[in-house]
Amino acid sequence: MRGHTIRLTIFLTSFVVACSFSSALLATPAEEAELAQLDKIEQELELQREWAKYRWGKAQSDCHQKYWVNYCIGNARTQYRKEIDPITAQEIALHEVQRKLRKSLKDQEDIKRAAERASPMKAAERVDNQREFEEKQKAAAVRAADLEQRRKDAPKRARENKAGTQLD
Repeated sequence: MRGHTIRLTIFLTSFVVACSFSSALLATPAEEAELAQLDKIEQELELQREWAKYRWGKAQSDCHQKYWVNYCIGNARTQYRKEIDPITAQEIALHEVQRKLRKSLKDQEDIKRAAERASPMKAAERVDNQREFEEKQKAAAVRAADLEQRRKDAPKRARENKAGTQLD
């Protein structure tokens, strides 16, 4: 477990240095893969943290069975801090790298969206959409006016229908 922690620390440190040099570059599929790999490392660190918390809880419970409870809990807390501090340091470095990668990916997406919005084809599509919207608004206004006229004429039509259907 300790060797694994050291390897993670070395990997994260080298990765942070590499990312700081390439932060000006645009996001690539390799960065997306690296982000997925970092997510897996984050899950592993979270598992290590959960196990450390479990051991801390168990040690606390065991300490309450002893005569020198505070001394025992102090020792257990010290052991817990020894386990959790390297994990926390790794998580901080990991989250920094993840933030940089996510920012890079988001910037790349923003650049793509801006390029799409600026394209002549999209501009023509927006004009067409605007024209269609205005036509639909006019058609809806005509339908509403027609419906209002029918409502006004309803009593007259009712009288005509009543007059026309009476048997003499």
